[in-house]
Amino acid sequence: MVEENKQKPVEEYKAESIQVLSGLEPVRKRPGMFIGSTDVHGLHHIAYEVIDNSIDEAMGGYCNKIKVTIKKDGYVSVEDNGRGIPVDIHPESKVSALQVVMTVLHAGGKFSQSAYKVSGGLHGVGVSVTNALSEHLIAQVKRNGKLYMQEYKRGAPQYEVKIVGESQGTGTIITFKPDSQIFETLEFDYEVLAKRVRDLAFLNKGIEITLLDEKTEKQDVFFYEGGIKSFVEHLNKNKQTVSPVIYFTKKKENTTAEIALQYNDTYEEKVFTFANNINTINGGTHLTGFKTALTRTLNNYAEKKGLLEKNVKLVSDDFKEGLTAIISVKIPNPQFEGQTKTKLGNSEVKGIVEAIVGEGLFNFLEENPLAAKTMIAKAVNAAVAREAARKAKELIRKGPLDYGSLPGKLADCSTKDATKSEIYLVEGDSAGGSAKQGRDRLFQAILPLRGKIINVEKARLVKVLKNEEIITIITAIGAGIGEDFDITKLRYNKIIIMTDADVDGNHIACLLLTFFYRQMQQLITAGHIYLAQPPLYKISKGKKTVYVYNDAEKEKIVNELGDVEIQRYKGLGEMNPTQLWETTMDPEVRTLKQVTIEDAVASDEIFSVLMGDEVEPRREFIMAHAKQVKELDV
Repeated sequence: MVEENKQKPVEEYKAESIQVLSGLEPVRKRPGMFIGSTDVHGLHHIAYEVIDNSIDEAMGGYCNKIKVTIKKDGYVSVEDNGRGIPVDIHPESKVSALQVVMTVLHAGGKFSQSAYKVSGGLHGVGVSVTNALSEHLIAQVKRNGKLYMQEYKRGAPQYEVKIVGESQGTGTIITFKPDSQIFETLEFDYEVLAKRVRDLAFLNKGIEITLLDEKTEKQDVFFYEGGIKSFVEHLNKNKQTVSPVIYFTKKKENTTAEIALQYNDTYEEKVFTFANNINTINGGTHLTGFKTALTRTLNNYAEKKGLLEKNVKLVSDDFKEGLTAIISVKIPNPQFEGQTKTKLGNSEVKGIVEAIVGEGLFNFLEENPLAAKTMIAKAVNAAVAREAARKAKELIRKGPLDYGSLPGKLADCSTKDATKSEIYLVEGDSAGGSAKQGRDRLFQAILPLRGKIINVEKARLVKVLKNEEIITIITAIGAGIGEDFDITKLRYNKIIIMTDADVDGNHIACLLLTFFYRQMQQLITAGHIYLAQPPLYKISKGKKTVYVYNDAEKEKIVNELGDVEIQRYKGLGEMNPTQLWETTMDPEVRTLKQVTIEDAVASDEIFSVLMGDEVEPRREFIMAHAKQVKELDV
C-alpha cells in the first residue's frame, strides 16, 4: 500500500469542486472518439487517464507516491497518497462526488481552479472513460480515517458508495479490468507503461512512481530529485558531453517554466517540450521562446568576447548540433492547436520562457567562460558545416530532377498520382531485378540499393550528402531533406523498405530508418514508411504450396500437411519475380508493417543506442532484448 502523504490539508477539495460538464453514454458506443482506438494504444490510454489523475494531485503538492500494478488476473491498479476523491454528496447530482467523477464524462476537480491550479488531465477525457470501457472497476478512497468503496460494471455503479473499513492517511486506489467486448487485446506492455511513468517522474521532481508486474515480478521505482536535469542526464547517458547541465526555472503568476539543457559531441538535436506533462511533439510558444533566447544570448556573448571568425554569423540552426534540452511549462489554462493537442498556443508563454532562458543563460556564460567557449566553438564548426551542406543540397537540387530524369537505377511507376504510388527500396541488385519484373508497373516503383548506406547517426549532413545511395533516395522521393524537406513534393504515398531477414538485411533496414528518422521524420509521422514482410519458408506438398512468415506458422502447417518439402529463404534474391509478387508485393495478400513513433523520447534514445558511437550501451541493449528477436536468419 502507498504510505500516508503529510504535505497539504484536504479541506479545499470537496464535492463542490467537482463540476459536471456532460454525460457518459456515448463512450461505449464509440470508444475510438474518446481514446483514439481499441487496439493496444487505446488499451494503454485508459491506464494513462487513471495515472494522470494521480499526477494532477502530485502537481498540486498533495501527493508524492504513486504505485501502478499490472495484476495477474488482468486487472491494473493505480494507487496514490493524494487527498482522495471526495465522497460527500455532490450539490447538483445529489449522489456521491466519487460516483460523479467515475460515471460522468468530463467531471472532475480539474475544471475548478480552487481544486487544481494546474492539470495535465485536461488533454484527456477523464477516469470516467476508463470506467466505461472496463468490464469491472473498483474505486477505493481513503479520507476522514475511513476507507470508502464503490464498484462498477461497464461504467454502471453496483451500489452506493459505502464505508468498508478504517484507513490511515488519504489517497485513491483505482483497480480496473479492460473490457474484452471493447478492446482487441487485454495485455498491458510493461515497457510501454514504464516509459510513460518514467517521463512523468522526470517532469515532476520528487514524485516516486512504482511500477510492478505481478506476472513477471518485474518492478521499477522511478524517482528523480533532479527532475528535468536528471531527464537531460538520462538522454545524454550514452554521449560524450561538452558542457554541464544548465538549468533555469521561474514562476510568474500561476505559470511555472523549467528548462534544462546540455551539449554533447554529436550532430543531432534532441529538444523535447512539455506542457502540463503533455508531450507537445510539435512544439509551440514555449519552444519558440527557448530558441529565440538561446540564439540571441549565445550570439551576443560570442560577439562580445570576440569568439567568432571573420564573416561568420551564427544562426539558430548552428546552436542545434549536439543540443539536448527539456522545456517544461505548467500553466492553468493551456491552449493547444488542433485536436491532437501536440502544439502549445499560449502567447504569454513565449515571453516567459524567453526571459528565463535569456537571463539564466547569460549568467551561466559569464560565470563559466571555459564551457561557454566550448559551446560557441561547436556552433562555429556547425556554421561551417551548414554552409558546406547548403552547397551540397544546392547541387542536388540542380541535379537529375532539373534535367527531367530520375536516377538510372530507379524503375519508376507509370502513374503520376502520388497518392496511389509506392516505391520499394530493395536490398541488392538481384532482388531488385526480381522486384522490377514482378511488380505492377502502374503504381509500383523499384529502387535497388547496393551495399549499406552511411550511418547518419555518426555523420554531419555534409558528409551524408556525399553518399551516392543517399542522394539517389533523396532524388527518387523528391521532397528534399532536413530543413528543406517539403512533404507536398513527395512522389510516393508508400515508401517500403524490403530487405533480407538476416543480420545484414536488418542492419540495412536500421540504417534506412535512422536516415528517415533524422532527416525526413515527417515521412514517419505522416505514415508513409513501411517495412515489407517477405516469407521465411516455402512449404510444398504435391501441387500445394504455402508461404509462411514465422516459425510458429511453419510448425502449424507442417503438422497439418504431414510429409512436406520445406525451403528456407535466406534472401529475397532466392525468389523469382512471380513468387516475390505473390508473397511480398501483391497488395491483396502482402503484409506491411507501418513504421510509427509512439514515444519520441524513447525512439530517440533507441536510435542513439543502436546507431551511435558508444559500444557498451548497444551491447547492454542487445543482451536485454535478445530473447524478443524473432524471424532473424543468422
